[in-house]
This record gives sequence, structure tokens and C-alpha cells, in this order.
Amino acid sequence: MTQHDPQVYRPCVGVMLVNGQGDAFVGKRIDNREGDWWQMPQGGVDPGEDLDVAMMRELAEETGARPEHLHILHRMEDELFYDLPDDLKGKLWGGRYVGQRQSWYLVRFTGEDGDIDLDAHEHPEFCEWKWVDPELLPELIVPFKKPVYEAVVASFRGKS
Repeated sequence: MTQHDPQVYRPCVGVMLVNGQGDAFVGKRIDNREGDWWQMPQGGVDPGEDLDVAMMRELAEETGARPEHLHILHRMEDELFYDLPDDLKGKLWGGRYVGQRQSWYLVRFTGEDGDIDLDAHEHPEFCEWKWVDPELLPELIVPFKKPVYEAVVASFRGKS
């Protein structure tokens, strides 16, 4: 395993949100019009913020899901890292980070589809959403994040 300096990677949480059928939530980012890429909810962890709190906050902001509809099933022990492509380095997050270090959760969504609200936050991140077979996730994400999605799917396989 390659050693990563955590100081140059943005701390982040990621969530494989699964419904009662075991399908995973994916959203199409509003700011990515160049491809047909879909991703799971994820976002930065504020300084001093507890990871569970950050995960619930990100889910609320990106999906509108309320805590009463969420049940944490599992959290990966190790962080996953990805590097930004060269053309994005220095442009995102004030140029402070070369990529992200992510703590991934598997969370059961017990609500109804109508409980998903992409406009729940002042600045929505997704313009569309759908449920997909988790095995398809690595094919839906931007290519530079594919190894992370492969690791997430492998880690959570059979746990939902």
C-alpha cells in the first residue's frame, strides 16, 4: 500500500446509501456537465467534526434524508485516498489538497423515495438521482475515482 501524507489530502466522508432492495443511491453532479458521471454522497469533514456527524450532515445536505430514515450498517476501518487529475490540482479546495482521504460508510435508507429531496440544501449538488446495483458503481464514477469505488463495493459486498 502506498503511503499518503494525510495533510495534503482533504478529509472527507463518503456514503453508500442503500435501500431495502440493496440498491445504492447515486446522484448526477450539477457542476459536471462534461460526462454522464454519477456518484455516491460525499463531502468534506469540518475541522474537529466527528465523522458520524459529518456523514449525517452530508447526507442531509445532498439527499435531504433525515436521521430517522438512516441506519448505519458499517464503516470501513481504513481511509481510502485518491489523487486529483493534474488538470484539477491547484483549482479545487483553494489549491490546498492534491486529493481526498475518505472514510466510507454503508447506511440503510428506510424512508420512501419521496423522502429524498435534492433541493433540501441551499446549494444542491445533484440534479438527478437514482438507485443502482452496487456492482455498477465503479462504471458510473469519473475514472480517477474508480479504484476508490471498487474498494468500497468490495468492502461492503454482502453487508447490506
